[in-house]
Amino acid sequence: MTQAAPMVEIWRGDFLESAHSGHAVICDASGQIVDAWGDPEATVLPRSSAKMIQALPLITSGAADQANLTPEHLALACASHNGAAIHTERVDTWLQTLGLDDDALRCGPQLPDDRTAREGLICAHDAPGQIHNNCSGKHAGFLTLAKHIGAGPEYVEVDHPVQQACLEVFEATTQETSPGFGIDGCSAPNFACSLHGMARAMAHFAAAPSGSPEARLHEAMRLHPDLVAGEGRACTELMRAMNGQIAIKTGAEAFFIGILPEQKLGIALKIVDGTTRASECAIAAILVKLGVLEPDHPATRKRLNAPITNRRGIKTGWIKPAAGLT
Repeated sequence: MTQAAPMVEIWRGDFLESAHSGHAVICDASGQIVDAWGDPEATVLPRSSAKMIQALPLITSGAADQANLTPEHLALACASHNGAAIHTERVDTWLQTLGLDDDALRCGPQLPDDRTAREGLICAHDAPGQIHNNCSGKHAGFLTLAKHIGAGPEYVEVDHPVQQACLEVFEATTQETSPGFGIDGCSAPNFACSLHGMARAMAHFAAAPSGSPEARLHEAMRLHPDLVAGEGRACTELMRAMNGQIAIKTGAEAFFIGILPEQKLGIALKIVDGTTRASECAIAAILVKLGVLEPDHPATRKRLNAPITNRRGIKTGWIKPAAGLT
C-alpha cells in the first residue's frame, strides 16, 4: 500500500517541529484521477464530509419538495454548524413544520461552538438541546425523509429505511460497495469507502446538471456558506473567499471534500493523524493549486502559510504545506 504523503509542516523558527501526512485525490467527471497524494485506495470514513450524499434521498424521494424545503434547509442538511441562532432557529422551525420537536432528534445535545449561543445558555443556567448539535440539520432531513416514506422514529439504526437509502446512494455515487460503517458522533452510521471513491462521488456532484438533486445540494451550500458551518469556520470563510463558486465541507478526524462545478472536479482529503489545522491547510493549498482560491485572500492566509503566534503576540513559526503538496 502506498504510504501517506507529507502534506503540512509546522515550523518553529528554523526548525521543523511537527509534520502531518495524509492522502488526497482529485477526480474528473469520468471518475478518473487527475492528481493524487499518498494512497488513493486507502479506506476512509468520510464523516461529515459525506453529508451531501446522505441528503440525496431527501430530494430524490420527493420528500424535500413535498415539505417545501428551501435552499436554506438543504444547506442545513449538509451542515456541521456552530449552533448559532441562525442555525438553531431554522432547525427548530423546520421540526415544527413536521409536527415534531427536539425530542424527535437522535443526534444528542451539544454545547454550541458559537460563543454568543454558548454564553447565553450558560448565563441562563440552561442546558443545550439536540438542535444545538452541529448535525441537527442533517437529522431534520432524516426526519423529513422518514415521515415522507412512513418509516419509524429510530431513523439512525443502520437497517432503518432512511439509512438504507443513504447506503444505496453512497454506493452509487462512490461506485463502490461499502466495506462497512462506523457510528458517527451524531449516532448515524457513516459508511466507509476508498478515498478515490469519495473523490469520484464529489466529481459526480460537480458534473451534475443544473436542477439535479446533486446540483441543488451543492448550490445550496455555495449560496449559504454561513449555514454550512458558521463565523470563523474554514468551510464558511473559504467558500466566501471563492465567491460561492466552490463547495467544500469538512468532516471529523481531518477529512475534507471539494466540489468544483465549473471544472467538474471532485476532491477528497484525509490527514491520517486527524488534525484539523492540517486538513484546513491542505485543502486550501489544493484549492490554490487548482487556481480557484486566491493565495493572498485573508481567509487563505489564515490557514495557508499562516504565522503561529504565542500569547504575547510574538510570531514563533508557521504552518505551511509540504513541498510535495504545492
